[in-house]
Amino acid sequence: MEELISLQNVSKRYRTAAGEVRALDDVSLTIGQGEFVAVVGQSGSGKSTLMNILGCLDTPSEGCYRLNGRDMSRCSPSLRAQVRGREIGFVFQGFHLIPSLTALENVELPLIYRGVGREERRRRARESLKRVGLETRLTHRPAELSGGQQQRVAIARAIAMAPPLILADEPTGNLDTGSGGEIMDMLHALHREGHTVVLITHDPTVAQTASRRICIRDGRVVS
Repeated sequence: MEELISLQNVSKRYRTAAGEVRALDDVSLTIGQGEFVAVVGQSGSGKSTLMNILGCLDTPSEGCYRLNGRDMSRCSPSLRAQVRGREIGFVFQGFHLIPSLTALENVELPLIYRGVGREERRRRARESLKRVGLETRLTHRPAELSGGQQQRVAIARAIAMAPPLILADEPTGNLDTGSGGEIMDMLHALHREGHTVVLITHDPTVAQTASRRICIRDGRVVS
């Protein structure tokens, strides 16, 4: 299996009024193309910091992070933004939808930032919403959708540019059991289509559905 993600001796330090905090401590791991991996840890374990580095939202204080062979630890902020736009789809616990926009417009928005023309981005947004079963909800705003439907819009937004990597941060955290199960089914469907899926969760039941689990505690990978 070809390597997509590689972290070598990655640490992340923050300075606070109380002193230095080491959110990640000498983390090394690899994730292959096409894997479905769960990163499991309790609040404060460092898993969100790890996701920020994997998603090119932050950089390590020490060590090397390579995404698809490229050293993202040394890239400029503008290049990291380009990589995020092309190669990474994000699904967050809080949905992060814009209340004033329709489902279609929310999915289109990142495509606008990436310079996709109007007709093409509209086609991609419609297609993505159809894939998550919301083709009849295109003109609905977030307040008119259930939590599960809002997360489906977030997934449609994440896959509209067909990124090879999907980062899902507690995607079922704000959902009931039934809606959460539907979201996990969608993530597994994306995995079967060839996407690499990295799931960040504190829930061992959700983590058990992944092909491989990485446990993190106090900033260190423990298993």
